[in-house]
Amino acid sequence: MIGDRWGVTQAEVERRYGCDALVAAPTLEAWRGVTVHADPETVWARLRQVRIAPYSYDLVDNLGRRSPRELRDVPEPTPGDPFTRAFGIDQGEVLAVDPGRELTARIMSAYMSYAVVPEATGTRLLLKVAARTHRILAPALSVGDLVMARKQLLTLKALAESDQGASG
Repeated sequence: MIGDRWGVTQAEVERRYGCDALVAAPTLEAWRGVTVHADPETVWARLRQVRIAPYSYDLVDNLGRRSPRELRDVPEPTPGDPFTRAFGIDQGEVLAVDPGRELTARIMSAYMSYAVVPEATGTRLLLKVAARTHRILAPALSVGDLVMARKQLLTLKALAESDQGASG
């Protein structure tokens, strides 16, 4: 499908994500990934920030309010917590957490899992989105998600790398 992969390897596409168990026969599956030159703890701390702001195109999904650039003391997510905050209100729900490793959430009918995977050159920050939607809409939704998710992952990458550089 158009726009279903960005920045991921075949092995990352084939790995299991928490959202895989939540969507039977998805019509939309999309994978995104970036290498972050920071340790997994720093990447996880930045990923937790998604609970307070979307970190993508703030003009589009945060009413123009800039997602915070300073690292805030955001507690570990727990199932049932709001997933993020956009348009000035809580959005979605955290469904499962493996602290430091994976966060799975739902927004409307889309399920997503963010994975923090250590590797020799830093950390891979991966995202899989799965949903059941009308097959005709799936390609457009995949491309739209690609635009927003790419921006979000690149923003989190830049912030985590900056945090890592500041801490030595």
